[in-house]
Amino acid sequence: MTAALTPAVSAARLGRLLGPEALERPAYRSLAGAIMALLADGRIASGTRLPSERELTTALGCSRTTVTSAYAVLTDRGYLTTRRGSGSIARIPGKAVAASRALSPAADLDPDAIDLTCAATRAPSGILDAYRSAVAELPAYLGDNGYAPVGLLELRTAIADRFRERGLPTNADQILVTSGAVAGLAIVTRALLRPRDRVVVENPTYPNALEALGRNTSRIITIPVDEEGHDLAEAERVLGNSGARAAYLIPDFHNPTGALLDNAGRERLAAALARARVRPVIDETITEVDLDGGPAAQPFGAFAPEAIILGSAAKAFWGGLRIGWIRVPRTLAASMLDARATLDLGAPILEQLVLTTLLRTHDGMPHDRRHELRSARDATAAALREHLPTARFTSPRGGLSLWVDLGDVNAGAVALAAGERGLLLAAGPRFAPAGGFEHHIRMPYVADLASMTDAVTRLHGAITHVREMGRAGLAARLPHGFVA
Repeated sequence: MTAALTPAVSAARLGRLLGPEALERPAYRSLAGAIMALLADGRIASGTRLPSERELTTALGCSRTTVTSAYAVLTDRGYLTTRRGSGSIARIPGKAVAASRALSPAADLDPDAIDLTCAATRAPSGILDAYRSAVAELPAYLGDNGYAPVGLLELRTAIADRFRERGLPTNADQILVTSGAVAGLAIVTRALLRPRDRVVVENPTYPNALEALGRNTSRIITIPVDEEGHDLAEAERVLGNSGARAAYLIPDFHNPTGALLDNAGRERLAAALARARVRPVIDETITEVDLDGGPAAQPFGAFAPEAIILGSAAKAFWGGLRIGWIRVPRTLAASMLDARATLDLGAPILEQLVLTTLLRTHDGMPHDRRHELRSARDATAAALREHLPTARFTSPRGGLSLWVDLGDVNAGAVALAAGERGLLLAAGPRFAPAGGFEHHIRMPYVADLASMTDAVTRLHGAITHVREMGRAGLAARLPHGFVA
């Protein structure tokens, strides 16, 4: 890769990312640890060219020796390589982690590691029966060429039926079956957006959506959301001045905060989008993960008929069932299909049959899985309150994770220290398109009860280590870069 094609971070931007804490004594070790933390939480992508020693010295206002020594530590530990014509390239050592932060093989993990980078669960009971049923049905489809660009009619009908049950009239011809929600978002961005179009997203938000939007070189504008919900007044102000073409939103058990937008909020936000002529792209991937029950909010599309809705089997059923869907207004169906043809030619027939069976036999998420997740959420919250009484979080009604404010410690540093203890977590900045959340972590409660309690114990140890050692004492091993 030539220098011209290598992503780079300027000295000024790196200085802003590092902040004043990066030069705590001993300054060179603290600076090296701070850069490792930026790699850990994704604010610097693996493969990024760092500024020269001279440029960074000027930006930080420190001695050249400090920067030279910090770069030497990074080089010695495998975080920095120097290429002729490309400069100093920051990398995650020992793993071929591209700038897209692709999935690392599970074989890389220690057997005792607890991987909470993905808010996803093991397969529920009954899924094997669904696969057996699908295999029995498969021979009827083998006489065809196997391509189904819009998806099997049986599955599209089942998905449309589910929308109707939730209060949003839908026909099968409004459904396009995809290979997951992220694949669906890629189709939507290809169909709707032009380079440099503005897109509104929540801050924080799902990082893989940011990756999909970034590949389209969209310009990101943010609206705030926290555990208590969306700041609707600010959203109205931002939308009115945005000039955006689309807005990617997660109103149901928002990832990562867990917030649920009520019907009144949906109506208000939909009206603001309509006034600004901004197309809503609604991610309903987590909609079915309602753990406590209670009155269900209406689909966002009930308030915004022009909305495009993304869904997936990954969270309600199993991440290995790589089937998603797009619900579109009829006027957009043809353009979505055209865009899809430039990306892939359809989703696997067998998996479509599996999901069709599951939708016929389950009213949303399987009840046993709902019970397991509710118990895991409550146990994780109790352990956090016991071991980390100063941490702040809200226990959400649904979703798959807690959004935890650690207070006075840097989340990237904690993620590194937790990785040394066999706990893999995603730090807050990974979810922050507008920056911030340096003190937050996402804590998915997707492992068994014993593992979740153990995870909190390891997290407590990591926080204690960071407080005692600071960034200068960060260990060298990074957690996985994959987040879901």
